[in-house]
Amino acid sequence: MLRLAVLVSGGGTNLQAIMDAIDSGKITGAEIAVVISNNKNAYALTRARERGIGAVCISPKEYESREAFNEAFLAKLDSFQADLIVLAGFLVVLPEQMIKKYPNRIINIHPSLIPSFCGTGFYGLKVHEAALARGVKVTGATVHFVDEGTDTGPIILQKAVEVREGDTPEVLQRRVMEEAEWVILPRAIDLIANGKVSVADGHATVRA
Repeated sequence: MLRLAVLVSGGGTNLQAIMDAIDSGKITGAEIAVVISNNKNAYALTRARERGIGAVCISPKEYESREAFNEAFLAKLDSFQADLIVLAGFLVVLPEQMIKKYPNRIINIHPSLIPSFCGTGFYGLKVHEAALARGVKVTGATVHFVDEGTDTGPIILQKAVEVREGDTPEVLQRRVMEEAEWVILPRAIDLIANGKVSVADGHATVRA
């Protein structure tokens, strides 16, 4: 059974999609060991507790330095012996030592079709604002492994979403979540849990 640590900062809609997919059998061979947030008020923690899942808050504000936070964060994460770390709207820069300790064991959901609208500064509504400003006709979401760069790790899955006339960033964000993020993030977890994803030479291969 693949043990998941899901990292969140806000409402936890992607966490909800994962929990629902486990309940419905769309994700097999995986369980959520813990949900960790940097924000004590994150509704995602409530979602986890209501499902009987361990919910932990570790905030940088509680530590005198980022180095002290990183050390405590990694120690807490390690204590849950997770096989796969899922970034589901986690708005904290990961410690470099964490990325090195968990190679090809951290995945992220990004609200665009990488390499478009990704990298430093592109997160949340900012991604959709940029897409609309450029007048793109198709956007979407990407699940990728995390490496030392920003949104540069091997791509696992992508799903396109139509941009419609009159879309606002908020409307587009919701459509991307519903039609792409909540579909491909659980799918990626299921594929990994069942040994259908491999990484070589910086590229991820998915077997049906």
